[in-house]
Amino acid sequence: MIDETVEEIREMQTHSSSVVAVKAARALESLTEREFRSLDDYLRDVERNSTTLRQANPSHASLQNTQREIVAALDDEFPDIEAAKARTREAARNVIERVEMAKRRAAEYGAMALDDGMTVLTHDYSSTVLEAIELAGREGADLTVYVTEARPRYLGRKSARTLAAIDRVETHLVVDSACGHFLPECDRVLMGMDCIVGETLYNRIGSLPIAATAAETDTPVTVVGSGAKIIDDGFVFENEFRSSSEVMREPAEGFWIENPAYDATPLSLVDSVITDEGMR
Repeated sequence: MIDETVEEIREMQTHSSSVVAVKAARALESLTEREFRSLDDYLRDVERNSTTLRQANPSHASLQNTQREIVAALDDEFPDIEAAKARTREAARNVIERVEMAKRRAAEYGAMALDDGMTVLTHDYSSTVLEAIELAGREGADLTVYVTEARPRYLGRKSARTLAAIDRVETHLVVDSACGHFLPECDRVLMGMDCIVGETLYNRIGSLPIAATAAETDTPVTVVGSGAKIIDDGFVFENEFRSSSEVMREPAEGFWIENPAYDATPLSLVDSVITDEGMR
């Protein structure tokens, strides 16, 4: 399960950072089902596999923090392997419960920012944003949502398919570069966050030009996500440069293909941040 989860994270098959953190915690917990020769062997294997999971995506603050929390729970002295396994299960389940609860609450607060008749633009694939839109629809809000494709991985297409299945949501898929054309029609930009470090939002590549264009069109930008993704210190964001084949399958002859996964948006371009603690 560890190897499959690592590959899934690396290939961005799981897009939401909250979902990534939960899947990684479950993968690490799966080690408790294995047999080990000694307590030391078990503890070393947990730490080694946790490091591998974290290295699968160094930019995900929630992945980094939750994995370190589980490993830190094993710093105590244990009488035997079973006691250490029990502590691992407890720490992993506490992490999962907290992440899922924070995501649910953030989505509930996000839904409150969506009024009946609103037109919204969203970017990439954020499970929290999608849940907020679904909750707003359930509560009677008719919404029009423009979804950018989120190139080059086209993760926005998955968002569009999800939104199209929600009652009361009229969904439009547009290319990233069309945001300037549609933003004047929008009441709000609503997008997720990989993390906020200091005064900078790190999110899917393309977030910065959307936020900058929204400032020009006087369209408020709201970011939704768990409060655990807001970090004052102790975390250095590491961008990821992905394979050129995600941009173009043919060989690049005479030029370079650059494919960064994330960009940095100053919080001065963000009007509000909604977390599980409410709006700030």
